[in-house]
Amino acid sequence: MAKTTSPIFILVILSSTLLSVKSNTTIIETTCKTTNYYDLCVSALKPDPRSPTADTKGLAAIMVGVGMKNATATATYISGNLTAAAKDTVLKKVLKDCSEKYTLAADSLRLTVQDLDDEAYDYAYMHVLAAEDYPNVCRNIFRRAKGLVYPTEIRRREVSLRRICGVVSGILDRLAE
Repeated sequence: MAKTTSPIFILVILSSTLLSVKSNTTIIETTCKTTNYYDLCVSALKPDPRSPTADTKGLAAIMVGVGMKNATATATYISGNLTAAAKDTVLKKVLKDCSEKYTLAADSLRLTVQDLDDEAYDYAYMHVLAAEDYPNVCRNIFRRAKGLVYPTEIRRREVSLRRICGVVSGILDRLAE
């Protein structure tokens, strides 16, 4: 004999699922309001499949992952330009140094994930600030090299990583309360 599922049971399950998604949307929005870049925060967190079940610490980890991807992609982008700079030894060295700085930024963000797991929010904050500052070092390297102009694409990526780190810092402030 086949068992049938009660319509009331299905309604209860659907209602609790919808409330959970609605509740998490509220958590995302409430969390993002504590940051300086609300739109960036919401646009990065909402589409992530882990967001519907994440708490504030989980949302911070997701944003750290966004920052790691940004820093790694930028390091790769800069390294890809080394070939084009083969004849210009100064530019080649500057690009190599900048690529290393973005790699260090990604490494700092990886440490942030461990800090979040350990609930060591002061250390997490310190690592995020380091990740945020490495691109600034890249810009300064360009500034010190005579005759070189800081490329627009690297500037755009620097601003993006700085804002992502700003979002993470805002979420960390919420966690430390």
